[in-house]
Amino acid sequence: MFKRKMKPFVFGVLLALTLTRGISAQTEGGVSGHIADPTGASLPHAEITLTNVETTGARTTVSTDAGDYTFTAVPPGSYTLQAKHTGFKVTQSDVIEVQVQQSVKVDLMLQLGAVTETVEVQALGALLQSENASLGTVIDNEAINELPLPNGRNYLSLVGLASNVNTLSPGSGQAGSRLGGDRASQSIAIGGQRIMFDYYTLDGVNNTDPDFNTYVGLPSLDGIREFKVQTGVYSAEFGHEASQVNVLSKSGSNTFHGSAYEFIRNNVVDAKPYWFPERHAPGTIELVTPFKYNDFGFELDGPIWIPKVYNGRDKFFFMVDDEWYRTRSTNNNATAVVPTAAMAAGNFQGYSYQYEDAGGVVHNVPVTIYNPATKTPFANNTFTPTPQSAALVAYLGTAPSAPTYLCSKPSSNCTAIPNYTYSTTSPFNRQSLTVRGDYNMSQKSQFSFRYSSGNETNTSTGLLGAGSKTITQYYQYMGSNTYMLSPSLVNEARFGYSHFFNSLAPLQSYVKDVVTPLGIPGLPGGPPAQWGIPSMGIANAPNS
Repeated sequence: MFKRKMKPFVFGVLLALTLTRGISAQTEGGVSGHIADPTGASLPHAEITLTNVETTGARTTVSTDAGDYTFTAVPPGSYTLQAKHTGFKVTQSDVIEVQVQQSVKVDLMLQLGAVTETVEVQALGALLQSENASLGTVIDNEAINELPLPNGRNYLSLVGLASNVNTLSPGSGQAGSRLGGDRASQSIAIGGQRIMFDYYTLDGVNNTDPDFNTYVGLPSLDGIREFKVQTGVYSAEFGHEASQVNVLSKSGSNTFHGSAYEFIRNNVVDAKPYWFPERHAPGTIELVTPFKYNDFGFELDGPIWIPKVYNGRDKFFFMVDDEWYRTRSTNNNATAVVPTAAMAAGNFQGYSYQYEDAGGVVHNVPVTIYNPATKTPFANNTFTPTPQSAALVAYLGTAPSAPTYLCSKPSSNCTAIPNYTYSTTSPFNRQSLTVRGDYNMSQKSQFSFRYSSGNETNTSTGLLGAGSKTITQYYQYMGSNTYMLSPSLVNEARFGYSHFFNSLAPLQSYVKDVVTPLGIPGLPGGPPAQWGIPSMGIANAPNS
């Protein structure tokens, strides 16, 4: 049993003062370039405006004496550039896409003329990233929404689209035995690094479990704008681990967008497995696949608009995304080795095991039951069960026929043949919520804030009350402000807070104390978190 609670494991404020070519936040990019006249000479003091196509939010700067300009801390999105200078025509660029952690370089040449004239630049050439040495692959919104994914709609299934990424590495042993759930199944190796060297961020704040370096929050696909898988030499704002999975949540725009969905699999709508016969004999029961799958949710974004009260177009935007995931599966063919009713009562008369000699002849060898205290056999292979063994049988069950042991030679290398069949279930529930807001206070100041929460419950049942239960819960806050102190000085403040709870315990934890009623000397029941049966079974060889 493993249980842990961290509150908070991330609590920090990133406050960076950046000059025109300084660092930017972990999700944000930058736009820079050079302004020149028709002769190629540098054009200083040109007014440069960067406008977000989706929200019409704009920022303005001026070119330096060398004709250079820079916009730092630019949220990923679609933008246009406009350059003005006295004696020159206004130059308007085509749409520029800024991706996660991308530094885009755009040079503009102004034509002589009046400022009332406009020149639209339709082709900007290659948008080079020459501002940092990090390498990475951006998985954009179109790929996230259109590419097929395995059951579960986990965006990390798309990490393998990036170059130099391996998703088939062995899992972390402790993560599997102590963490449980989907997080324990992640095995992403980037750039030849081990899987424990991955670092996850969401909107520029830490989203990494510090114990096993897996993720904390799992945003829904519909709530993600894009993410970037990065490796290489990083800027100072990362400062942690060798591989980055950098995720940006979706923000609203001036138009409303939304979607609702449900993915269904069950015995009603699923096709029959190939091994089912085409027809069933009259009076027979058709086999049913014991599996149900439901993944449903919605996403809605746009401006905050209340008729006759508030109109947030060009100013205040929202995005809300919620997803529920449910699976129910049953295995009707689980097997175990259990005693007969006579054995449970202490009567082992007529019990034998089998072995096959070198000639292929199978021999039945009677089993002799010994008193473990005196090392002497019980008369007639019969004894009176202790209260502990009688109580233990209640959690094993009984079978009508005795278990069979096949041995390679007498009393050696024996294998138990199961004599009991039972059903197991593995219900799994998951829910994730993301609420984000973006506020353009002015050209100089922009705010972003987000709340995310989620929970998972994964149950695996075993023999008569045995099994395990994994419970994971989290919530996370993010807030940021980007403020232009001057055309060449930008301040970005970012705050992140995460609460993460994970418990991997027996199925009967906090429900039923199984150990104490057995009364086994020296074996205490333990606290409620340890109640239950991790596993049950009989596997000892005869005469052992």
